[in-house]
Amino acid sequence: MEFLPNPLIIPVGIIIGILVAAPVGPVNVLCIQRAIERGFWGGIAAGLGAMLGDGLIALCAAMGVGAISGAVQDHRMIIQVLGGVVLFLFGMKLYFAAPRLVPVTPVTEEGAETLRDFVWDIPQTFLLTITNPGAVLGLFAIFGGVSTFVEVKSYADALTIVAAVMGGSLAWWVGLSHLIARFRHRLSLSRLQLVNQIAGLLLVGFGVLLIGEVVAKRVGLL
Repeated sequence: MEFLPNPLIIPVGIIIGILVAAPVGPVNVLCIQRAIERGFWGGIAAGLGAMLGDGLIALCAAMGVGAISGAVQDHRMIIQVLGGVVLFLFGMKLYFAAPRLVPVTPVTEEGAETLRDFVWDIPQTFLLTITNPGAVLGLFAIFGGVSTFVEVKSYADALTIVAAVMGGSLAWWVGLSHLIARFRHRLSLSRLQLVNQIAGLLLVGFGVLLIGEVVAKRVGLL
């Protein structure tokens, strides 16, 4: 029976995946911008990177790898500065990028965009996710709270809840990308440029906040 996971783990994991994916943050801003600019598959590619990052963190948490959480705490400033620099660079690149609105093409038309056309977005959002100390510690905290009423006792339980978290995250990005894809055709290039600039400034802002917090702590302001 140890090979059979607790069935309550599946809905709990799906809810965790949605709750982790839904709040507005740097990764979400980039994923939404990709969906607006590149359509459904662009949003899915960016969302897949975030999902894989969440899945990796969830796997460490579910396996009880406390050393990961401890390492994040011990080296939080370094990780936070690294994450801040990455966000700043992504934001600046996005702010100055020329707007490019991928046209809506029928699925049956030859040359229509697929996930393969935007596969490079997957490692980008994956990197942003795993270098966000808040996301790492947040998922560990969530798993600590979940364990009080849904016990993860075996490897089957651990792998099941990780799969459910990834499934919930993927469901969120599929739904959001589909919703954005339905309305993105109303955007002009000038409006898309404004979207890119706002998203870029938000990413730069997140990066500056991360770096600023570290600097403030080092000089004793916090």
